[in-house]
Amino acid sequence: MSELKDKEIALTEIIKAAGRLAVAFSGGVDSTYLLYKAHEILGDDVIAVTVSSQVLTEEELERTKAFCEKIGVKQEIIDFDVFEVGQFADNPPNRCYHCKRKIFESIKNAAERFGTDKVSDGSNADDEGDYRPGMRAVKELGVISPLKDANLAKIDIRELSRKAELPTWNSPSAACLASRFAYGEKITDEGLVRVASAERFIKSLGFDGIRVRVHGDIARIEASPDDIVKMMQEELRKRISEELRHLGFRYVTMDMDGYRTGSMNEALGSKEVKT
Repeated sequence: MSELKDKEIALTEIIKAAGRLAVAFSGGVDSTYLLYKAHEILGDDVIAVTVSSQVLTEEELERTKAFCEKIGVKQEIIDFDVFEVGQFADNPPNRCYHCKRKIFESIKNAAERFGTDKVSDGSNADDEGDYRPGMRAVKELGVISPLKDANLAKIDIRELSRKAELPTWNSPSAACLASRFAYGEKITDEGLVRVASAERFIKSLGFDGIRVRVHGDIARIEASPDDIVKMMQEELRKRISEELRHLGFRYVTMDMDGYRTGSMNEALGSKEVKT
């Protein structure tokens, strides 16, 4: 029996043990596979809980709705104002802890209305090595992480998603929009809209898996090495620069090191958050 099959069996047993489960569903690679598998095993005893806030794009929210409708799982959407979270707007390095704590408290309330105290998130085995403030909130609230507990890494989840023909199997990694702002940089509603619009425009040109990081009035674009070369073509370079300036950035720059997770943590000297 293959190692991946063993992990899949372990995941099945973990989900079965939950009995009735609420899945925190953002529509990313991990939570999509978790929700799919939980629904396959538990049927109507699973609910998807999606938090709609200023750090989730409208496109991402609509994808969660479409997927839940497609597989026939009940979804509860919670409207959540991130600016009501203390310290969120000030954006300290542990911002994610404060935000996750409040978000999962809301998800736990939704789970109770569904008749369960079991809430799960999409953390995977690759997250274990990172110091992530948000993970502390998850543990404090007793949220379970079935993918991580089954020792499933991101590459495993993509392979299982591919076999299950899930649309997210090869989707780029996603992270909340707040991760685009340098620590200490004030986060505003206008700023979140600006960065979402900037990324939406660049993606409309055929680029995916990109980030627009915000440093004051500077937009720092991260992309794959191949996409960096393409974006440097004169016509595309000018279009991107003009549009981002139109959105309110004074300077538009390309990060020559390319896209990587947690780049905002480099100034801290450690990986505090995976973004």
